[in-house]
Amino acid sequence: MKSTIPTPSTAPTITEESIVEFLIHTPDFFERHADLFGAVRLTSPHGARAVSLQERQAEMLRDKIKALEQRLMEMVRHGTENLLIADKLLRWTRQMFLVARPADLPAVLVSEIKSQFNVPQVALKVWDVAEAYAAEPFAQPVSSDVHSLASSLATPYCGVNAGFDAVQWLEDPQAAASLALISLRAGADATSPAFGLLILASPDSQRYQAGMATDFLERIGALASAALSRVRD
Repeated sequence: MKSTIPTPSTAPTITEESIVEFLIHTPDFFERHADLFGAVRLTSPHGARAVSLQERQAEMLRDKIKALEQRLMEMVRHGTENLLIADKLLRWTRQMFLVARPADLPAVLVSEIKSQFNVPQVALKVWDVAEAYAAEPFAQPVSSDVHSLASSLATPYCGVNAGFDAVQWLEDPQAAASLALISLRAGADATSPAFGLLILASPDSQRYQAGMATDFLERIGALASAALSRVRD
């Protein structure tokens, strides 16, 4: 009679993968061997001591709950920050609506950005204005380089003060360590020529960084562009 006992050469090799596969396809294994829960000892991630399988599962669950709580707190914090920013944006926009004389609008726009968003220095220039406003400070001629720069910005520039001519519009150009340059355009098309440039400056070199999200600054530019249509041809 032939022996049915597997020889070393024919016995299946047991691997970690085969064990995992077996447990996945045998969900009642631990029901039949409930005593293993207390017998199996695992290393705790919170020390060198050995813990039971139940304790290890409980630790993993606590870690997952802690991670979820942290994510929830971050979501709440971001939501609160976004609400505060939206409220500031609303107050800034409201102040522009309340300006009676178009000639006063640029000054109010700049001063409200400073106060609402805590920006140390803000400057603004507009070209192609109506003849009635040509003598206003905000409409004084700017260089062709500034025109080209403003029209070339499809999105706001954020980064270090790289010696842009427009920085000289600021009260204290030397204190501008980082900048946000926002083009003003008549429409939503980013390829259309700009009719103005808005500069936000900070002595903090990290406030406006290359690569930062510019969604909020783009909204500032869109609202400012719409408001300043009152002083254009």
